[in-house]
Amino acid sequence: MRYDDAHKEATRERIVVAAGARFRRDGIAGTGLARLMADAGLTHGGFYAHFTSKEDLVRESLSWVLDRTRAELAEGAGRKGLEAIIRSYLSPVHRDHPDAGCALANLAAEVARHPEDTRGVLAEKAEALKGLIADHLPEAWTEEKKTARARAILSLMMGALQLSRLADSPEVSLAHLADAAAAARLLAEP
Repeated sequence: MRYDDAHKEATRERIVVAAGARFRRDGIAGTGLARLMADAGLTHGGFYAHFTSKEDLVRESLSWVLDRTRAELAEGAGRKGLEAIIRSYLSPVHRDHPDAGCALANLAAEVARHPEDTRGVLAEKAEALKGLIADHLPEAWTEEKKTARARAILSLMMGALQLSRLADSPEVSLAHLADAAAAARLLAEP
């Protein structure tokens, strides 16, 4: 039976969504296509009807996940500015749910070993997140200063989130998040 284009597109989106969660949870190398397709409620054999390779899916999934992350952070920032971004990113909920969290913090080290076009997707989306942060820094600052501070804030938040996941106690984990949040706020002060 042939499916219409809408069905094919909906199926492709299910695969992308399932891949986004699985890649963030288990890593790209740790994710097999059979498990991923099962997550999407599909058989392994249908994968190549939608993607030319796993790397093709990695690129599309990273793009989708990071667009969603940016949109969610932007929505909060629209109400409460940079403070909302910092609180959301450096929250215990974000720490405890990597499968629903930022792919930059979860996958940057792994994607750094992927082909240039895959690295480029992650780099482009990192720039978009940095731009979102810069948009909420003091208007009186030069673009260069905003860019530098946004880069530092994003780097700080990503690193702190990773370290909070590694911590050997809940207290140390929370300290990573709280200390990074305080440092990010200092970087944003006029």
